[in-house]
Amino acid sequence: MLHSYLFPISYAFFTFPIAAAFFTVPFLIVQYRRHGYIHKYRALILYLLLLYLMNAVYLVLLPLPSSIHNRPPKANSYFQWIPFNFLSDIARETAVRANEPSTYWHLLKERAFLQAAFNVALTVPFGLFLRYYFRANWARCLAFSFALSLFFETTQVTGIYGVYDYPYRLFDVDDLITNTLGGMIGYLAAEWLASHLPRIDKLDESVDLSAKRVTYTRRALAAAIDWLILLPAGAILAILRIPFPYAYTLLIAVYFMAIPYSTNGLTPGKWVVRIRLRGRDERIRARELFVRYGLLYLIVAGLNLAYPAVAVRQFPPVLLIPYAVGLFAMDATFAVHLVRCVINRKRRLFYEARSGTGHVIT
Repeated sequence: MLHSYLFPISYAFFTFPIAAAFFTVPFLIVQYRRHGYIHKYRALILYLLLLYLMNAVYLVLLPLPSSIHNRPPKANSYFQWIPFNFLSDIARETAVRANEPSTYWHLLKERAFLQAAFNVALTVPFGLFLRYYFRANWARCLAFSFALSLFFETTQVTGIYGVYDYPYRLFDVDDLITNTLGGMIGYLAAEWLASHLPRIDKLDESVDLSAKRVTYTRRALAAAIDWLILLPAGAILAILRIPFPYAYTLLIAVYFMAIPYSTNGLTPGKWVVRIRLRGRDERIRARELFVRYGLLYLIVAGLNLAYPAVAVRQFPPVLLIPYAVGLFAMDATFAVHLVRCVINRKRRLFYEARSGTGHVIT
C-alpha cells in the first residue's frame, strides 16, 4: 500500500523544478509589487507551499487510468455518505485485540487505518501554512481545509471534470472529515511552530528599500515585460511596411526615451517590478536617456538585429565578413563585461557609466 503513496510523491518531486520555473515569474512580480524586494525566507516558504500542493494533488489524482475511456468502478454507488464509516472498516479488518496490547502495532500495516491516517496527514501542512504564513484564524482554516477536501473529492468523482468517461475514485464523506481534521491539526501545530520560526508579518520591519540594490534578475524581468509590450507594436509597424531601421528607431525613441522622460524614469515593465531610472539628479534628463538607450538598444542590440537583413541581401564577402567578425567580437566583449558586472557588484555596465544612470526601488 505504501507504494501507492510513494509513487505520487516521487513524481511530485521529479516535476517540481518544472512547476517552479513557471511559478517563478508570477512569484517575482507579486513579491516586488507587494514588498518591494525578495526575502529569501519568504521565498523558501512559498516554494515549500508549491511543493506541498503538488504532492497533495498528485496523491489525490495518481495513478491515472490507462485510457480516458475507462471502465466504471466496481461499486453500487459513486458516493459514500455514511460519516465515520472508516471506523467500522477498521474494526472489521483489523487484527488488533483490545485486551492484547502486543497486537496494537498491526494497525500500522492495515489498509483501513492507513488510509484514514494518510487522509489526515494529507492536509496537516495545509493548516500549518494557513496559520503560519497567511495568518488565517481557526474559522478560515476550517473553511479552507473543507473546501480543499471538497475540491479533491469532486475532482475524483467527476473523472477530473469529464476528462475520463467514469470516476476512477469514489466520493467519500469520510475523506472530507479526515482531511478537514488534518487541516485543523496543522492549525493547532502552527502555534508551536511559529514560536521557533521568524514571524512572517515581522520580516519587513527593519528593511530599508532605499539601501537595497536592484538585482539583475529584477532588471531582466522589467526588460522582458517591456519587450513583450513592444512586440505587438513592432508587428503593426511591419504590417504597415515601415522599413525596419525606421520602425525600430521609432520604437526605441518613444518607448525607452520619451516615456521614461515624461514619467521620470519609468517604463511599464519597471513600474510592474517597482523600479525606476535615476540620473545624476533626481529628475532624469533626456540626454541621459539618449546615451543609455542609444548605446544599449540602437548600437549593441540594433547592430545584432540588422545583421540578418544585411546577410540576406547578399552583400560582397569583403563587407559581410568584417561585419560578422566585428559583431561577434562586440557580443563576446559585452558578454564578458556583463558577467564581470554580475560577479562584482561595484562594477557598472558601460552604458550606465556613460549615461550616469542607474536603477532605484520606488
